[in-house]
Amino acid sequence: MDVPAGTAPGKQGAVEHVVVTITDTNENYRCRTDESLLTGMHRLGKRGIPVGCRGGGCSVCKVQVIAGAYEQMRPMSREYVSEEDLAQGRVLACCVRPLEEVSVAVIGKLHKSITRPGQPAA
Repeated sequence: MDVPAGTAPGKQGAVEHVVVTITDTNENYRCRTDESLLTGMHRLGKRGIPVGCRGGGCSVCKVQVIAGAYEQMRPMSREYVSEEDLAQGRVLACCVRPLEEVSVAVIGKLHKSITRPGQPAA
């Protein structure tokens, strides 16, 4: 859910770590509340996580937020994320930051990389 700035739990302006769950693999990772979901996901160390442009223009990091609050940090290309997508919680992981614990399902090119069998952490 897209939540207005300033509604993050905890102290205003304080950087916190929250747990993000990837529902496809039941993996968890810690993500700072001042960084994108993709930045935190990249620290998982799984081989093949596509990071793409990291600027909201390529869609390789598309996820669906299943639960939890997040905030959009930068614009996302309307070519890849429509108003309907936004309403359904489908966003680009490089463009949103968690405000609390979040559960995401990976979709698109990212899904292949995350769910590939036999991909131990690097």
